[in-house]
Amino acid sequence: MKTNNYVPLDPDVIEQARRMDLLTYLQHYEPGNLVRFSGNAYGTKEHSSLKISNGKWYWWAKGIGGVSALDYLIKVKDYSFVEAVETITGRSADWIPPPPVQKKEEPKQLLLPPKNRNNDRVIRYLLGRGIDRQLIDECIAAGIIYESADYHNTVFVGKDEQGTPKYAACRSTIGSNFKGDASGSDKRYSFRLLAKEPSTSVHLFEAAIDLLSYAAYLKFGDRELGTQNLLSLSGVYQPKQEVKDSKIPIALATFLKANPNIKIIVLHLDNDKAGRVSTKVLSELLKNNYEIIDDPPPYGKDVNDFLLSYLGRSVPKIGRERGRRVDCLMV
Repeated sequence: MKTNNYVPLDPDVIEQARRMDLLTYLQHYEPGNLVRFSGNAYGTKEHSSLKISNGKWYWWAKGIGGVSALDYLIKVKDYSFVEAVETITGRSADWIPPPPVQKKEEPKQLLLPPKNRNNDRVIRYLLGRGIDRQLIDECIAAGIIYESADYHNTVFVGKDEQGTPKYAACRSTIGSNFKGDASGSDKRYSFRLLAKEPSTSVHLFEAAIDLLSYAAYLKFGDRELGTQNLLSLSGVYQPKQEVKDSKIPIALATFLKANPNIKIIVLHLDNDKAGRVSTKVLSELLKNNYEIIDDPPPYGKDVNDFLLSYLGRSVPKIGRERGRRVDCLMV
């Protein structure tokens, strides 16, 4: 008869193991395996594509990630659950789990997806969406658009007033409806194209592709692009049921605070129900301080639909559905 050698683990021991994050584990028990990149971004010598940032870790080579040291030992080191718990608790006699406390708000460390050696797929994707080639090249040269090395996504980068990347949105180039934000993204600094000279107006869009579509429309019509402030909201604005309980989107609020000269806000939100509701709520919230112009796309659901129609091209069916926004560095 077989004997069962399984010994139940004390729940308190399991909880102790779960509370150790990967950075703490490596600092205490594998310091020689720890590599610091910048700020609070780290990696390991053992796996060059494993990155740690903002309390999370992601192993690019395998496409897996997690939070705790327990996750790391199981997913990367291939330990069993029991072995992982025993490894952490058995080797941490000098480490006392910190009492649960409310974490202080720390500056986010943006973990950008690694860059591909070229931007060929991104260029083809954007050209297929009707975006002007010169505009694409200018954005790539400015470092606000590039192709990721892992899944060949288009990465739209948002920078702060000092030109430091603070936000990145990922969008599939291969026909799927994947969209997501890079780990550590700060939505105060969404994707934007700013006027070269001070301007009293700003044009607002739901997504980066809509913003680029409008910019391309201006170029195709021989209009001066450099005189316009174009700002995306990095997704659909979701107001509260009651207008009085709603807030101005953080990307717009941040931009308006940094640019007190703005007097006019032009809304180019979608022609669907969400876009029309958002336009109504934003108009109500902003009307006392700004002139609000509602300028939805004259054709199609969004500005990209209109651009393709303007160019006499059909709207692609693949990837048009709204995808669930996820963290493009974590699974």
